[in-house]
Amino acid sequence: MSQGFEIVPLFATPIVLSDLPDAPALCAELRKVIEQREKTHPGTQHSNLGGWQSTWDMDRWGGAPAIKLLALARNLANRVTTDREGKPVAITWRANMWANVNRSGHGNEFHSHPGSYWSAVFYVDDAGIDADASLGGELEFMDPRGPGPAMYAPHLGFAMPGGLSAGANETVRPKAGRLVMFPAWILHQVRPYRGNVERISIAMNLSL
Repeated sequence: MSQGFEIVPLFATPIVLSDLPDAPALCAELRKVIEQREKTHPGTQHSNLGGWQSTWDMDRWGGAPAIKLLALARNLANRVTTDREGKPVAITWRANMWANVNRSGHGNEFHSHPGSYWSAVFYVDDAGIDADASLGGELEFMDPRGPGPAMYAPHLGFAMPGGLSAGANETVRPKAGRLVMFPAWILHQVRPYRGNVERISIAMNLSL
């Protein structure tokens, strides 16, 4: 006699993946302004371990392609946000954005983005990572439930979608033209890149 049951996946965390339309042209324009900015302005130091990170005002110096990217991110945020009754919202998101250029050995340590609702990263150039996982450079998310589910029996998982990594981490591999959006509170890092070209991305924060 079989026993019926239902698994209810409570407390899910949204990681939104969006491959943007006309991405090659947008990436080419963004690359041009980022490379020019890196030549003329020193980098900043926050969570980055090596590499060059711009100031957080790319919407002011990035020109039309930066404004277009930010508009696409704001639109996506409204599509994946509701009020507490599940009804659509139309929020005029405040935002900041910055560029990152990582070369061999560069990455970012675990951090979150206080003061924001959504954070996002757009990949201008994945530096070959999408085609070759051995190059590293993945975006890695820490399970917000902490290590608890894996502490007692790390060899066991839960029989449900997402249950195999409970108490561990999940990674998203960069892909040129892809926008990844996630709650700003979730701890994340960028694993060290092991290739020989430039891994270029743009990070954004959206707040009320």
